[in-house]
Amino acid sequence: VQLQASGGGLVQPGGSLRLSCECHGFTFDYYAIGWFRQAPGKEREGITCSTARDAGIYYADSVKGRFTVSRDTAKRTVYLQMNALKPEDTAVYYCAVSRFSVAGRGLTDYAYWGQGTQVTVSS
Repeated sequence: VQLQASGGGLVQPGGSLRLSCECHGFTFDYYAIGWFRQAPGKEREGITCSTARDAGIYYADSVKGRFTVSRDTAKRTVYLQMNALKPEDTAVYYCAVSRFSVAGRGLTDYAYWGQGTQVTVSS
């Protein structure tokens, strides 16, 4: 199982980024895939989760209305579109595949993790 997150970078407040999570080694259409982030000195938090049926079964309050998750089955890739970025969105962003077809924000629901991609929002 391998997940590779990419697309992070430095962006000004109000800007946008799209993260990608390319997935290999498991049945992509079955398992839920989540996005998480971890800021310095803080715990890792769940942002959203994508299932085969629902692009985003939940969004954290802090990103609701600004972030959108989607998945491309042909490319085995899950995307996180991030708009109206704020300095408090600065973190390392991770994708992870769940043990189940539906999952929430609990870290223990997820079996395998990507390596993370840094997002820095600063002027």
